[in-house]
Amino acid sequence: MIHHPAFDAEFDAHHRFPMSKFTRLAQILVEDGVVAPDGFHIPAPALPGWLRLAHDPLYVDQVLFTAVPPAIEKAIGFKVDERVAMRSRCATGGTVLAAKLALADGLACNTAGGSHHSHRSGGAGFSVFNDVAVATSVLLADGDVGQVLVVDCDVHQGDGTARIFAENPRVFTLSIHAAKNYPTEKANSDLDVPLADGTGDAAYLEALGAVLAEATRRSWPEIVFYNAGVDPHAEDRLGRLALSDTGLGERDRTVIGFFRDRNIPVACVVGGGYSRDIEALSRRHTILHRVAREFE
Repeated sequence: MIHHPAFDAEFDAHHRFPMSKFTRLAQILVEDGVVAPDGFHIPAPALPGWLRLAHDPLYVDQVLFTAVPPAIEKAIGFKVDERVAMRSRCATGGTVLAAKLALADGLACNTAGGSHHSHRSGGAGFSVFNDVAVATSVLLADGDVGQVLVVDCDVHQGDGTARIFAENPRVFTLSIHAAKNYPTEKANSDLDVPLADGTGDAAYLEALGAVLAEATRRSWPEIVFYNAGVDPHAEDRLGRLALSDTGLGERDRTVIGFFRDRNIPVACVVGGGYSRDIEALSRRHTILHRVAREFE
């Protein structure tokens, strides 16, 4: 389990992006005994060289020196100041660390990450750096793995990740998402599963179960990055699907169990989740970490 206090850039409580959920998520995991006090692995901020493996060097420098053009900040959805830049580096560092720990121990979970709308030349959709794309690129560059599978179950398509790796045969992208949700212009993942509005637990799990074997057969991964966004939940403010808490838990259990049964390491990120009720939203995000503990 990985956490850093900088994951929370301390936005105003009325901001559309529920930033405080990252602090509360970690608190709940400790309060409920899922993680021991002082039990989190604390990541270092992502190195600039790591970021440049997945992003245009100009854009990386714009973030690091807080000089992101207004048009890109508008696409992201908030100003990229020093606090946001550090948050983005730490969240990305957390996903790199999750990947390294997963390779060593089989399974690791970040308490942030999943910023999958950020593409090579800029951010978008509350995503500054694409942490999974950066971590994947680091592992490939270091020779730690030769094949990577990204399983993206956020309610929004993982368009940035798909575009970054569109020409890379060593990375296979699977996205299961609401067909009519953001982004309006979809990318081409290696395998896309668009779902109709209102899809509930049973239909979602059936669709998911049908594609995990196919994605694995087509990619032969040495590690899986799992984006466990909770925005497919019926009560999510920006979702269009209708999963329950139980359905989210079974989704996480299905994905993690499928790959752990095959001895394939899994690095988990929390992905999206949107609600004014920070307590309920944060608890929803802890479902991933609680399910992961079942595999110890």
